[in-house]
Amino acid sequence: MQRDRDSPPDSIAKGIMSTLVPSPRRHHPGLLLSLLAGAQFLVVLNTSIVNVALPVIGQDLDLSPAGLAWTVNAYLIAFGALLPLGGRLADLLGHRTAFLSGLLVFAAGSLAAGIPSGAGPLITARAIQGIGAALLSPAGLAILLAHRPPGPSRGRALGIWGAASAAGGAAGVLLGGMLTSTLGWWAVFAVSALAALPCLVATPLLLGRGERKRTARLDVPGALTVTAGLTLLVYGLGADGATPLPDFVLPAAALVLLSALMPIERRVRNPLLPPALLRNRSLVTGNLLMLLLGAVWVATFFFLPLYQQKVLGYSPLEAGLTQLPLAAALMSASWGAGRLSKTLLPGLLVLAAGLLWLARLPVGGAFLADLLGPSVLIGTGLGLAFVPLTALGVAEAEPRHAGIAGGLINTSRQVGGALGLAVLSPLAAPATPGLAALAHGYRRALVAAALIALVAAAASAVHLLSGRSGVAEPLPGRS
Repeated sequence: MQRDRDSPPDSIAKGIMSTLVPSPRRHHPGLLLSLLAGAQFLVVLNTSIVNVALPVIGQDLDLSPAGLAWTVNAYLIAFGALLPLGGRLADLLGHRTAFLSGLLVFAAGSLAAGIPSGAGPLITARAIQGIGAALLSPAGLAILLAHRPPGPSRGRALGIWGAASAAGGAAGVLLGGMLTSTLGWWAVFAVSALAALPCLVATPLLLGRGERKRTARLDVPGALTVTAGLTLLVYGLGADGATPLPDFVLPAAALVLLSALMPIERRVRNPLLPPALLRNRSLVTGNLLMLLLGAVWVATFFFLPLYQQKVLGYSPLEAGLTQLPLAAALMSASWGAGRLSKTLLPGLLVLAAGLLWLARLPVGGAFLADLLGPSVLIGTGLGLAFVPLTALGVAEAEPRHAGIAGGLINTSRQVGGALGLAVLSPLAAPATPGLAALAHGYRRALVAAALIALVAAAASAVHLLSGRSGVAEPLPGRS
């Protein structure tokens, strides 16, 4: 007679182990969500935390203006360009494996960046941070989707994840200023390395040993094409005369590469971007709208601090502190959007109204009279729109494509930000010297950003009238 698979002592041992390391699906959904939200907070935090420290870094390491710019761009370009590849690797390797690997790479890059050693090592370390973030972010979103079934629970989880993203972006300027003023610029990077440690410890405990994946060959031609195309696009849009080439050359080359992607994908066995995925109407709509929202989002956080410092005379730390109401509204709205339905269109309309109100910027503006009200409206609109757009972009993706869907929606936001700055920055440039001309330039840029938000609102209204909900329900996955 064959012995039972689990003898009584084995059953007791397994029971003890399940108590010590319980399944996140049944026992610790809150802890798992905290882990995923914390990792996303770190990823977004590092897009802005270094900005305030740049003058001190330049002085200590004797960096040129180009070196300082690359201290920021190395992270942003690596992160934005590698997101699709990171999402696809997460689907091929397993989301838990990709998440843990991304954490390790991100922590190593953060630790290396905090060691004063010169321009080359610092820029390299920032690029390593971006590589880790490009693997970590889509894998984390895919894990969230896998552990939260469609419905109110997933909506609440996406709301918290979106609030963490908002908190990371808002905390960067404030935390960077505080750390640089008290401990030194190295602490800006060391804090990310230290914060990654508890995430590294918690990941194996909360996610177990991870799922086994069948070995699949990576689509190397597609990976090289999309990564090179996005790198040229993001860098080219932000180069602003930093290369001897005309400004249009790099974006044009990027478009040529990206247009060649689909013919390549139709010829490979395991495409990086499965053509069927790009026929998903909700995914395409979500990414196009996220492109527009990303343009407005980045432009707002770019032009508002400049107005505060160059026109109103705020210090960097004062500019960061006065953006706290915007950040609080953004976080609250993101959290609330996960508990409500169809907040996309109202959010975009509120965002446009806040930008138009802010565009009244006077030269001698006061915080309470001219900044507080529109800041709260803008933060509310961004939060109400960001969460349903994220959900729309990933809702109909099959589980085996969750990583690449998460990578695409994050890529759209990054590329949208680069596009927004490329289009709106010339509008903000003053035609004549003086504070009045400078304020007028910022007004033009903010009005244009409001128009972009209204275009997104009109597109979302068409999407809703066509019979789709603000957050699409997923299609049944195919094995």
